[in-house]
Amino acid sequence: MTASKIVAAAASGAGGAGLDVDEVFSTFLYDGNDNGSGSDETQIINNGLDLSNEGGLVWIKQRNSGGNDAHFLYDTERGANKYVRTNSTGAEGTHSTGQSSFNNNGFTLTGELNNYTGKDYVSWSFRKAEGFMDIQTWTGNSASDRAIPHNLNTTVGMIIVKRLNSTEDWGVWHRDIHANTTKVMYLNKSDALSTSSSIFGATNPTSTHFYVGDHPVSNNNNDTYVAYIFAHNNNDGKFGPDSDQDIIKCGSFYSDGTGVFPTVDLGFEPQFVLVKSTTSTSWYLLDTLRGYSKTGTQPLEANASAAETTSWGSTTYLGAPTATGFDGNGTGSGITSATVIYMAIRRGPLAAPDDATKVFDVEAYSGNSAGDNTTVKKLTPDFAGDMALIKARNATQGWQIFDKLRGSGAVFTPNSSAAEENFASAYSGASVAFNNTELVLTGSGTSTGSYNNNAHNLVAWMWKRAPSYFDVVAYSGTGSARTISHNLGVAPEMIWVKNRDAVKAWIVFHKGLNGGTNPATYAMLLSGTDAEFETASRWNNTAPTSSVFSVGDALQANGSGNSMIAYLFATVAGVSKLGSYTGNGSTQNIDCGFSSGARFVLIKRTNSAGSWWTFDVQRGIVTGNDSNLYLDSTDAEVTSLDLIDPHSSGFALPNAYTNASGDSYIFYAIA
Repeated sequence: MTASKIVAAAASGAGGAGLDVDEVFSTFLYDGNDNGSGSDETQIINNGLDLSNEGGLVWIKQRNSGGNDAHFLYDTERGANKYVRTNSTGAEGTHSTGQSSFNNNGFTLTGELNNYTGKDYVSWSFRKAEGFMDIQTWTGNSASDRAIPHNLNTTVGMIIVKRLNSTEDWGVWHRDIHANTTKVMYLNKSDALSTSSSIFGATNPTSTHFYVGDHPVSNNNNDTYVAYIFAHNNNDGKFGPDSDQDIIKCGSFYSDGTGVFPTVDLGFEPQFVLVKSTTSTSWYLLDTLRGYSKTGTQPLEANASAAETTSWGSTTYLGAPTATGFDGNGTGSGITSATVIYMAIRRGPLAAPDDATKVFDVEAYSGNSAGDNTTVKKLTPDFAGDMALIKARNATQGWQIFDKLRGSGAVFTPNSSAAEENFASAYSGASVAFNNTELVLTGSGTSTGSYNNNAHNLVAWMWKRAPSYFDVVAYSGTGSARTISHNLGVAPEMIWVKNRDAVKAWIVFHKGLNGGTNPATYAMLLSGTDAEFETASRWNNTAPTSSVFSVGDALQANGSGNSMIAYLFATVAGVSKLGSYTGNGSTQNIDCGFSSGARFVLIKRTNSAGSWWTFDVQRGIVTGNDSNLYLDSTDAEVTSLDLIDPHSSGFALPNAYTNASGDSYIFYAIA
């Protein structure tokens, strides 16, 4: 009897007039479920991509060692059970199991190939789409400059070609090293750029055709071939709500041999990068879901069957994604003076959310670890999240804040001014990481707090980045007033900033500070109860815009040489609301424009000292006493006060600390 396991990724929805990134590209992590006993198990990967109707490519790699650890590529042009391997010159293979079908929302795996129990896998799926990716097959005819049509209808960025019916290298054409067609690289090798005058013909690709020459790699008589053709958007992309966004770029930068690489400006933040030096180095596959950050990067090598590298720390030669590209602040990982080519795909989604459950979740749970660093607890927000805020409810323990951009081993405590702790090294094996549909907690906690201790009841709030709603930005401080780019798409209405390297308090901007008049001239402390205070050195007296926010010379916001992190929040109609109110000492309804009340509320008094009160529906927003945690405190949950009541369009306030007569308050609510 065949068992079935379905692993789903929450779809972001169509991107309006143009496709969204999440409709044409997916990184999906999954655990194998077939033990090889002879009963073929089935696993359905729901990644939101319509591969059966639109066509596409699925690239699968086992992340840990042992077993079938090659790179397997399947595409809709050749058929679901036919594979080629980028780390091999071997001909196309056919397997009765493996990937068994392409679906309208992903693909299906059957049997142990790419699905063995106890093994972790990553799949990168590329849907065919104009301006993004196309697949073509042909039979060779030995012509010296043969035109092969494609459907990109834009600039070609990179082409990968493989002979299918017999052994041969993988040929790669890239726009930044093939201005003439005499150069070639091989995806299955770590070799340097080499010369071949015939693999890609004598003519450069156009928006409708690419060319192959009389060569066994690309056009030998009667041999069969497949090509994966990737676009290069250069301010001509047709993606997103207004059909005007770029989502894929193929370019290069120069390594001077010192290990200090330039910052690469893509015009967007990448989620996936394929990169190769033109000298003898591997083809590195990087993605933010497995780990691509300044605190740790976990590359796979397209030309090797090796397991995922987990030891690359802050010295990795590609640095980390930025709001507008990626920087290269590392040692170079053996790269000498050379041109480095890349293909980068944008982080999605491109459209503002219309449903709060797709971008925010709250889960109350019990820990299951007895203080070890290996026990796993999985929370299920049903989306690939970007930030989690966790607190033990029944213990005097600090808060824990994690985000994908900093990596699974980096933690802050919002109630403290302490610098970032890299607990992955301090607590070997422990981690907190977002999967496609889960938050995976490994271990029990750190020296500052608990996220999975079996003695604790806990609560986790989880956010997904989305335009107009929430964004995360990592940047390096300069000590001088400057602007920081972000991808919120609207002016942020609340910003939390923390110096990752220094013992400095969290600072907060909110549009309601100073009664809403010139709020950027004021700040508050997230890690304290202080009232708002006037300052020029935090936000440089400059209001944020839809593309940048400003910081002054304060160590808290812009310490010279320090790594910084910023969390940006905004109002989306019916989804989230940031605002302010004046207490009336009686009862008061706060209308957030929600249809079924608020699931989460954060409130802070601004004109005098007061805690950051936090409420959510999992712990109870009820008429009567509520469960409250103070974001600025290690205190256990307080349940003896009536601080908030439910209200259909937002939340209601009784005559209490949250509504004292004449006091000023700011709030943040999520539907």
